[in-house]
Amino acid sequence: MKFITAILLTGLLGFSAGVMPFLPWWGFALTSLLVAILVHQKAGKAFLSGFLGLFLLWGGLAWWIDQGNQGILSHKMAEILPLGGNSYLLILLTAIVGGLVSGLAALSGSFARARRQH
Repeated sequence: MKFITAILLTGLLGFSAGVMPFLPWWGFALTSLLVAILVHQKAGKAFLSGFLGLFLLWGGLAWWIDQGNQGILSHKMAEILPLGGNSYLLILLTAIVGGLVSGLAALSGSFARARRQH
């Protein structure tokens, strides 16, 4: 139950951080760190919940934006990058980058909580 709660909180707070104009693009990492400190989990589960929360959020948002412009922008970006014009690969890569940043922030939060308890 903690795992699912952490995933949902990470995604919700990550989205909230993304719509605040005064935070940088990596502001969701701060929310992932906070969730990992507040929801006690072992390091591996903290990383996975942080990764999945933002992977699903960024992947879903990138897909939604892609559908909104019929894939024109993502196709052009995928042509510039070495992705062969594959829009879905670009969306997957976007989700992986967000997931990794969030997962590493959550892992740091888990380690910070464990260190504070000792």
